[in-house]
Amino acid sequence: MKVVILGTSWPYRGGLATFNERLAKQFVSEGHEVELWTFTLQYPSFLFPGKTQYTDEPAPEGLLIRRELNSCNPFSWLRVGNAIKKAAPDLLICCYWMSFFAPAYGLVSRMARKNGKTKCVALVHNMIPHEPSILDKLFAPYFVKSQDGFVALSESVVNDIEKVESFKRPKTFSPHPIYDHYGERMTKDEACEALGLDADKDYMLFFGLVRAYKGLDLLLEAFGEVKEALPNLRLIIAGEFYEDEAKYRTQIAQLGLEERVIVRNEFVPDGDLRKYFGASDLVVQPYKTATQSGVTQVAFHFEKPMLVTNVGGLGEIVHDGKMGYACAPEAKAIAADLKDYFENKRQKAFTAYLQKEKTKYAWSNMTKAFEKILSQC
Repeated sequence: MKVVILGTSWPYRGGLATFNERLAKQFVSEGHEVELWTFTLQYPSFLFPGKTQYTDEPAPEGLLIRRELNSCNPFSWLRVGNAIKKAAPDLLICCYWMSFFAPAYGLVSRMARKNGKTKCVALVHNMIPHEPSILDKLFAPYFVKSQDGFVALSESVVNDIEKVESFKRPKTFSPHPIYDHYGERMTKDEACEALGLDADKDYMLFFGLVRAYKGLDLLLEAFGEVKEALPNLRLIIAGEFYEDEAKYRTQIAQLGLEERVIVRNEFVPDGDLRKYFGASDLVVQPYKTATQSGVTQVAFHFEKPMLVTNVGGLGEIVHDGKMGYACAPEAKAIAADLKDYFENKRQKAFTAYLQKEKTKYAWSNMTKAFEKILSQC
């Protein structure tokens, strides 16, 4: 097939760009002709809370990436829609994660379909955002009606699509594949040395952008509850803060955890992920709301047990009591699982189960999901 993937990719940074690039490589490896069409402007600066939208990493090898779409300029949407219509790919994949992009994606898709050949299948990370706004009700239906079908990364997102979409177009769930391009695993001793940490301590890792819905405050409260029972435990927070860091610093101080929390307020480049995951004994995702998370699949790659809250699709992936925990999004529940994991030394058994389970999350399953939807369009 000839495939166009429309969404964020290099030179933009982040998990969604990484996902699109890895998906493109999988299509290429299966013999398809693939182009990534990304943004000339992704977010206007006043909507972006981080330090920069751009990566310092080199462009991924073996991919054709075109910077074409200005998210704020309707004339750009018309031009891109017309260009894709003329290019006539068999499949246009719009990578959707928030309603801000719905007008652009919706118009481009409508124009592309006019050639009578191109099918539009949305890859939906979030249908209803973690931090909803009035735009979701206004814009999301416009985008949904422009698509021929949908691939979602969790069952909860499939359900969310059905709340917006009333025409019952074909849709399927294919779980987030494992991010498998972050390098070889490091031993704990190697990783701790690289990060300047004491390898004799136990480490839990909170990784990724810090936003309110991700529940770092719940994790800190839980840590406060177990700090006496688990004197060897430390917390690494590795990721850029998208809200006020000071309130978390205040909470850390109030709980008496200043000497036991390591804060690295920075966007972690791809080459450094293996250091943080290598040093950690447990990856913790105490989210208050969720659909799915790329952090989970990075933990799979590095074979690290996880503690997640049972929200969205997280509990679909992390089997409670077998490869980690899926608990209620409450500090007491998190604290109880932390105690069970470290006091009862669960790491070896959980890792063995995780090693078997990770084989389910191949990228070829994702491309098969798109082929399945195409066959129904």
